[in-house]
Amino acid sequence: MSIDLLIKNAMIPKGDTTVKVDILVDKGIIVGFMEQAQIQAKEIIDACEKLVIPGCIDSHTHINDPGFTHRENFLTGTSAAASGGVTTIIDMPCCSVPSVRSVDNLEYKLSQIADKAIVDYGMWGGVTGEDVRNNWLHNVKEQADYGVCAFKVYMTPSVPTYPRVTDPEMLEAFKSVAATGLPIGIHAENYAMCDFYVQKLKNEGRLDGPAWAEARLELAEKVAIELGISLAEFTGARLHIVHMSTGIGAVLVKNAKMRGLDVTSETCPHYLTINYQDAMSKYESFAKIAPPLRTVKDNEMLWEGVTDGSVDFIATDHAPYEISTEKCAEGMNIWNSFPGIPGVETMVPVIVSEGYNKGKISLSRMVEILCKNPAIHYGLYPKKGSMEIGSDADFTIIDLDKEWTIEQEKMYTMAKYTPLHGMTLKGKPVKTIVRGSLVYEDGKGIIAKPGYGRFVKRQTISKLPRQIKF
Repeated sequence: MSIDLLIKNAMIPKGDTTVKVDILVDKGIIVGFMEQAQIQAKEIIDACEKLVIPGCIDSHTHINDPGFTHRENFLTGTSAAASGGVTTIIDMPCCSVPSVRSVDNLEYKLSQIADKAIVDYGMWGGVTGEDVRNNWLHNVKEQADYGVCAFKVYMTPSVPTYPRVTDPEMLEAFKSVAATGLPIGIHAENYAMCDFYVQKLKNEGRLDGPAWAEARLELAEKVAIELGISLAEFTGARLHIVHMSTGIGAVLVKNAKMRGLDVTSETCPHYLTINYQDAMSKYESFAKIAPPLRTVKDNEMLWEGVTDGSVDFIATDHAPYEISTEKCAEGMNIWNSFPGIPGVETMVPVIVSEGYNKGKISLSRMVEILCKNPAIHYGLYPKKGSMEIGSDADFTIIDLDKEWTIEQEKMYTMAKYTPLHGMTLKGKPVKTIVRGSLVYEDGKGIIAKPGYGRFVKRQTISKLPRQIKF
């Protein structure tokens, strides 16, 4: 017997411990596990007794291709993913031209990125207030039938080609998405409240970085989540809170789960590790995001949410902008610079370092929030996010002991900035394998050729089991 790839000396998770095995891969899928395998293989990778987990998934990226490739393109964005140990991304529908709100627009986007990707990618579908007003909601079912993983709505303005929803428009969107069985993800900020307090602080002459976070109140996210939960209860839709920034948000999601509602949430590494007072004073527009960074207390409460299951998994909201024209151009300030930061490159190492290595989460929980849960939620499991026989041979190999510092100028993303710049971490992805091929190796860089990454359609309609700890 001969196989394509043998990964030797892999320490793979078994609950909260690890076992040493050799992993057998053929034709891009996992075909077996053995101890000290004596088998012919076209390629051998020695994991050197480092941790090997299922390929990590970033289910919330804005790669900006096609249309805004001065910010990021699919080659640079997926290269950043690979260097950070991410083997699959799921890209948002809003930040491309045209925005993805129909099958035609989705197919156009796929045609423009097919020869660029380094890692595999799924797609979110889109639904906006304009789609409701113009009776275009038939596009929801058509996108679902094509294989998108979920649908995204904005309660606050996004880009001009992706209008926000009013409350009744959101209700109509929930009804349409509920009929597909797919999740509907909401950017949960109350628009009127955010807009009022942004104008108020601008009129008071505030130009400091923290003013952005103070204008977009915690209360604005709280009431938006409460509305989303009410709409989900009314329509039966699967509500997902994207990039949840507040501790109170985790409490609301937990309470909804305990009432039996199908509500899930994600948070991002920056909401777990940095706060607005420090980061926005130091980095100003380079730490400007929406929802904004919050407080140290929110960091703590969100870690509790990750632990108790009210936060289901981690994503990044990777949203890079061009520094010279969109972050610090002449005349720009904290109010008119663009809100967004890169994140796909640093997600896995931050969670490994600040979560697992510091004892905030167990090994099994780390695998759930980085690999398994997003794959289940978006209908990609067990093809992705799994280490079962028959799963895609996607692996993230991690050196748990490697100490290093995030240096923004060395990142693969086109946007060489991050409010995590200078953070010292312990733990780093050192090899990234997609469908049995090494696409990134620490010290050597990107190995795969552009276009290796493939579009992955949703496989199933699957739901996460409730994991709330009382």
